[in-house]
Amino acid sequence: MTINKISGINKLKELVSNNKKAYLLLYKSGSEQSDCALVNFTKSSNLTDGLVLLSADVSEVRDIHPVYGIQSVPALLEFDSGELRNVIKGCQQPQVLKSFFEEAAYRATMEKEGRRVRQVTVYSTPTCSWCTTLKSYLRKNKVYYTDVDISRDPGAAQNLVSRTGQQGVPQTEIDGSWVVGFDQKKLNTLLEIK
Repeated sequence: MTINKISGINKLKELVSNNKKAYLLLYKSGSEQSDCALVNFTKSSNLTDGLVLLSADVSEVRDIHPVYGIQSVPALLEFDSGELRNVIKGCQQPQVLKSFFEEAAYRATMEKEGRRVRQVTVYSTPTCSWCTTLKSYLRKNKVYYTDVDISRDPGAAQNLVSRTGQQGVPQTEIDGSWVVGFDQKKLNTLLEIK
């Protein structure tokens, strides 16, 4: 995937309004953080497909960042049908960007196929074998999820007990419904996996 260098706000507006999803990296060449962000953005562009990736050097292009209220760079701007949806600041690792782009591609595919995008959160610990099995199953079925490691976040563990009355893992929240353990039948029903 190539990254298109943007020359100004008019070109940016044209490209983002003609595409469902677009990402713009604002950076300043010569800055250590910006150079890091540009290198990682370029690396991650090879890992993604079907997304519009753009870049603009604020040393050369001065009319974009004021429009969106961007005070510092590097900043990655996410556009959805021409509207700014999200801003990610700083230099992100390629795998973080890849994950971010994969979620966007997943959501776009689901919408294109007319399938509902589910909010899925898995509560787990690194030593839990059933947690690993559950996450592998979700990945195999192309279900994007957020993983919360309760061993690192005591607040999440307490929240989990208050919401479900259970403290064991894995526990999965799917659009507000809970699955305790690896209950494949219930997962298939809630996620419409056939």
